[in-house]
Amino acid sequence: MAGNFFSGMFGKKKRESEDAPAEDSAPAAEIKGIETVTSSEAAEKAPQSDVSASAPDPVAGPITDMAPAPVASDAAAPPEKKKGWLSRLRDGLSKSSDKLTEGVTAIFTKRKLDDDTIDELTDLLITADLGVPAATRITTALAKDKFDKDITDEDVRSALALEVAATLAPHEKPLQIDGAKKPHILLMVGVNGAGKTTTIGKLARKFADEGKSVMLAAGDTFRAAAIEQLQVWGDRTGAPVIARKVGADAAGLAFDAVKEAQEKGADILMIDTAGRLQNRKELMDELAKIVRVIKKLDETAPHDVILTLDATVGQNALSQAKVFTEIAGVTGLVMTKLDGTARGGVLVALADQFKLPIHFIGVGEGVEDLQSFNADAFSKALAGLAA
Repeated sequence: MAGNFFSGMFGKKKRESEDAPAEDSAPAAEIKGIETVTSSEAAEKAPQSDVSASAPDPVAGPITDMAPAPVASDAAAPPEKKKGWLSRLRDGLSKSSDKLTEGVTAIFTKRKLDDDTIDELTDLLITADLGVPAATRITTALAKDKFDKDITDEDVRSALALEVAATLAPHEKPLQIDGAKKPHILLMVGVNGAGKTTTIGKLARKFADEGKSVMLAAGDTFRAAAIEQLQVWGDRTGAPVIARKVGADAAGLAFDAVKEAQEKGADILMIDTAGRLQNRKELMDELAKIVRVIKKLDETAPHDVILTLDATVGQNALSQAKVFTEIAGVTGLVMTKLDGTARGGVLVALADQFKLPIHFIGVGEGVEDLQSFNADAFSKALAGLAA
């Protein structure tokens, strides 16, 4: 399962123009034209020009990697037995663990732990996106007991797993829905392509399976494809979707969605937002406006601000977490695409730097592939050890 653990820089998305943020105005002027789209109405209510003929969004870019997972045909041949979650986690992190263990083995084949091997191991862990603090802790712990002694790659991988688990365990926190909040409002943020809208759909399915009533708000009003995608997830999960036409004011939509969810007594409202580059201040200002407008109806909201991060971007995830936390007050993380990257170690660096709760990780396209984060299972999979 080859994959270059030392490469994969975050590809720059082309931006052809800039969108000026909408003016912060009174909510009453922002709530015209609202639509509550249900499964039976989505196709009829959405104008064809909004979905199929609209131009690509110059800010957020294409949605090529965010489409919901296809549903298997009933007529297909009986599928192979589905692997368990731990097996899928090991498979998903295999690109990271394979490259890491290969590097460790190359360093420690018939060698003692000395200053040279410590330096090599430190460099390997840093380039594996674990970050300087974690890399230093791991090598320091090894040197304490093993310096100038024979050491095996198994010793190093065991130490790696222990240190990663110790770093991540304090941040292993399930997402708690407050039943006293009607609705409990989740604001979903992140750059385009991270899998944010797909994560919303998967969470909607999980919440619905738990017996909770869920509403969705298509706050990415820049792109018809994003609105359509959320409507598809609403169709699948039975969750009403609050949507407007492409180009509508996102803050006004958020206001309307909160108001309607309050009136209907929904348990949970998840608000999608446009994928934004964290270095575009004018676009991040629009996100700050959404937060202000929500607080006009519930000063305690949003109750959670969930940042979805794409594991394939490596160290760029750190700058995303920094800016989104400053602008929107991020309260927890979801890490996606651990099935397609050799850079899973960045989760350790994120925990070191931001101390944010890690709620979920995703290792595949299926609903069942988004699971609550488990620090012990993750650390062993990353180090290539049996769970």
